[in-house]
Amino acid sequence: MTAPVLILLAEGATNPRVVEVFHDLRKQMQLQRPELSVHLAFLDHCPPSGPQVVSTLASRGRKEVVFVPMALTRAVDPAPAAQKMLEAVHKAHPDIAASLAHPVGPSTELLNILDLRLRNALSASHAVELNALVFATPDTGDVRGAALLARRARQWASHHKLPITMACADGSGNSVAAAMMSLRDQGRRAIAVGSFFLTADDNYLAVAEEALEAGAVAVSAPLGADDHIIDLVMARYAFAAMAMLDDPALSDEDDSTTGQSEESDHGAPAEVATPKLVAI
Repeated sequence: MTAPVLILLAEGATNPRVVEVFHDLRKQMQLQRPELSVHLAFLDHCPPSGPQVVSTLASRGRKEVVFVPMALTRAVDPAPAAQKMLEAVHKAHPDIAASLAHPVGPSTELLNILDLRLRNALSASHAVELNALVFATPDTGDVRGAALLARRARQWASHHKLPITMACADGSGNSVAAAMMSLRDQGRRAIAVGSFFLTADDNYLAVAEEALEAGAVAVSAPLGADDHIIDLVMARYAFAAMAMLDDPALSDEDDSTTGQSEESDHGAPAEVATPKLVAI
């Protein structure tokens, strides 16, 4: 039996370097899992769209696809744009079983990449002191995602034994400048910013610029096309693909977004692994 096609579903961008990160992820996944058919679709700004990819696959006789949203801040609910995309796929191809997996989400695993990126940034800036951190995210995600982001910040603070404040690029939380001001009010001066972003999109660039203008000693690079992210994508895909086996009628729109049982005992999407964080 042929496995469902895996389609990475990413936010589009006008910056080709941002788009290239997702192409790199797709290429790496295809090399690591040659038995799967791995594709890439974007929600906006650049082709191909989800319906375009599914149209191509349908012409090749494929009948099942799983979209994995590449959102790091959403744990359960895909973005409205992803839901709308899936509706368009169902309308255009009612004979295709299409499912939306849980997003990649704010897994503990990603803190390992965040630590590595920040270590590199601190080394590049020749920082000799560090006494506070800012945990910067693109947005606050869905309800479960927001709770997990707060938990990740607490875990990061506990591991490094440093005070941490959270910042959000889209205005739904503190700005990075406000977060740094809060830490300075506590007497902290050597502040670094950990960037919980997948790519160097416009939001990341704005956060990085604001942080450096506010005096951050270092700002980490985005997480990028890392093997840990590939593992998380495969975990999300596997649960959604198994749900399709359990429910052949998953092409029905309602089932495609709610019929998954991927959650762990604390309500978050199951995580691949939680190795010890790398110390800064």
